[in-house]
Amino acid sequence: MTTDASPDTAPLSATELQEIEQFTDVLWMEHGLSRNTLTAYRNDLAGLSVWLAKQGRVLRAARRQDLLAYLSARVTAGARPRTTARLVSSMRRFYRYPVREGHLQEDPSVRIDTPRIGRPLPDTLSEAEVETLLNAPDVQDALELRDRAMLELLYACGLRVSELVSVTSDQVNLMQGVVRLIGKGNKERLVPLGEEAVDWLQRYINESRPELAAASTARQLFITRRGAGMTRQA
Repeated sequence: MTTDASPDTAPLSATELQEIEQFTDVLWMEHGLSRNTLTAYRNDLAGLSVWLAKQGRVLRAARRQDLLAYLSARVTAGARPRTTARLVSSMRRFYRYPVREGHLQEDPSVRIDTPRIGRPLPDTLSEAEVETLLNAPDVQDALELRDRAMLELLYACGLRVSELVSVTSDQVNLMQGVVRLIGKGNKERLVPLGEEAVDWLQRYINESRPELAAASTARQLFITRRGAGMTRQA
């Protein structure tokens, strides 16, 4: 398993240490960053400083190709994209400060791109877990029969929760086995229900909803014990 490479642990020169400390002090005063964030910046710059020293250079005299070579060395040693992105951020913030203060004419980090960080794939339920979830409600109870119908509709159509709770009775056509959904930009789409979802929705509409909707005027298909439409939070 690949892990992030650790920066060099050789001691910093007193001058560079003082420079990094001054920089993190400025970050704290101007942006109120947390101690952990400041420590991350400090460690990133310390690692860069030690590496540059081995190349016979100092932080203030670093060129763009020096920074790129350091990033390449870290990636080769096993640094992950998220760590590399943080390193680039540390460099940009550090070099922006002396340029702003007039102590440095050119920012060597300006044209260095941040690596793209892939989004992790969402976790999914196994078939057995889905079955367990669908069978959890006690369908002899009006509310739990509603819950079963909601779960079946979610599973059959892949709806978002906000879509599920906004479905109205006239959007569901059990004869044709479809639900009419209204998405972004008021665009409509027809989604097939499947036989299992149709059966449970029919049971809910015939047995459970009339009991819950005794004095209800809610347009939503799924309603609460008090007859109000279900909300996303509920």
